[in-house]
Amino acid sequence: MPRTFTLSAHYPASVEQVFAAFADVQYWRARLADSGADFVALNSMTVGVDGGVDVATTQGIHRDKLPALAVQFHPGNLDMERHETWRPVRDGRARAEVTGKIVGAPAKLSGDALLEPDGGGCALRLRATVRVDIPLVGGKIEGFIGGQLADLMTAEQRFTSNWLRQGGSPPTA
Repeated sequence: MPRTFTLSAHYPASVEQVFAAFADVQYWRARLADSGADFVALNSMTVGVDGGVDVATTQGIHRDKLPALAVQFHPGNLDMERHETWRPVRDGRARAEVTGKIVGAPAKLSGDALLEPDGGGCALRLRATVRVDIPLVGGKIEGFIGGQLADLMTAEQRFTSNWLRQGGSPPTA
């Protein structure tokens, strides 16, 4: 049975500033490089004439770094494909559809994201549903993926905040 997770992250910048980073190919290359994944690829990125952003990425983790539960049900390295389609900022907000899947495994994610003003900056709110079609243990793996999703969102918030603080250049250590 699929599990739904509601997550949020706060940015000390405006919706427009964060969205501008999302529309910058250098931002995506730097964010992927900083992700800690063993393999990363910016598969495609387009900014539409309306200002919407469509991004597809792949991030991979070597098998020897995976938890035992994942190794038991997935041969080889774990590659996660992710796709985000951001509509342009309207009325101070930007919305996106987010999908993801683990290549070669019965695991997928779908959700909606909202970037909106919040206090002295903005918040990214994500509602994502994770589905793992493996009898008996699918729910446990869904919970694990949800936890990893929360950690990933925190890391991406930190990266983006540093990126914006440094004027759109890769964060330095």
